[in-house]
Amino acid sequence: MELQTRRWKIDHEAESGAAAIREAAGLIRAGKLVAFPTETVYGLGADATSDAAVRGIFAAKGRPADNPLIVHIADLSQLDELTENRPPLADQLAAQFWPGPLTLVLPLKKGAVSPLVTAGLPTVAVRMPDHPVALALIRSAGCPIAAPSANVSGRPSPTTARHVSEDMLGRIAGILDGGPTSVGVESTVVAVPDNTIEILRPGGITAEQLAAAAGKAAVAAVAPEDNRHAAQDAHKPRAPGMKYKHYAPRGCLTVVSGYDHDAVARYINEQLAAPGKRGETVGVLTFAEYAESYNADLVLSLGSVRDLRQAANRLFACLRRFDEHGVSHIWAEACAEQGIGQAVMNRLQKAAAGRVVKI
Repeated sequence: MELQTRRWKIDHEAESGAAAIREAAGLIRAGKLVAFPTETVYGLGADATSDAAVRGIFAAKGRPADNPLIVHIADLSQLDELTENRPPLADQLAAQFWPGPLTLVLPLKKGAVSPLVTAGLPTVAVRMPDHPVALALIRSAGCPIAAPSANVSGRPSPTTARHVSEDMLGRIAGILDGGPTSVGVESTVVAVPDNTIEILRPGGITAEQLAAAAGKAAVAAVAPEDNRHAAQDAHKPRAPGMKYKHYAPRGCLTVVSGYDHDAVARYINEQLAAPGKRGETVGVLTFAEYAESYNADLVLSLGSVRDLRQAANRLFACLRRFDEHGVSHIWAEACAEQGIGQAVMNRLQKAAAGRVVKI
């Protein structure tokens, strides 16, 4: 049955915005689902302690039940309510990067959240978002809020309230519109065993930032399929974004990687010809410096190749624009896997379901 989805445009400084947040928090307490902005993407929030509410998240998104959720908090004291036996390194990272786009996977305090949140794992993923609307909603709701991205599972994550409406209108109780998100890709997810920072998913906090904050701790990236520490089921993902295809547009996306831009452009233009002759709409995702190189129906720029923060901010919106124009085949230029570029390439490779051509 389709729900009536309430929508609020939020001016956080105005009393009307405060009233909307209180109303949305009341829906959360009543077990309903509300989408809200964070600095990364829009989240689909529910009371993390309620089985019924969390079950609603999986139903609304069509999300696999073994894909754990991130729990959002607004105060460090909530971390004590959710976790136990935390390594000191976890508190060090929280002090440095919260509020912000870093998620910590930590030992779960028994009974702290619905077991559906953790997919039965003995750990819980927690973060404190850096957005006034998100923090106000969590405080007003008076409970930790479980919140994956507010999109249909597998689709590009939403960075505006309009994107949320495209996927979730009629499926959830409310949408808090706080404007476009600032980071544009999800949080970095890390575990901290044995004085090591394991990057389970790259995101808004870079490996370089983590290394600078780590002191003597080592920083290591963990492959998505590496689930050595998962409980019981070796195929159970340790954190969101480690197992399933994500972020995909409706068209067939291929990522093209190469050090020689001219060679990359020649290859992509050659590939554009065949579907174009069949009357299909073709697109290219590139950078501002290279946009004139392509002869496609729709060429979208991620911004300057010298500032990959722009690429992170624009990526999901661009993938959704290809859908809006009915593009059936998309070729995307790869970027350097340094800094935030690691997160951009992670999302592109998942959106392409591993279709990467190296020139």
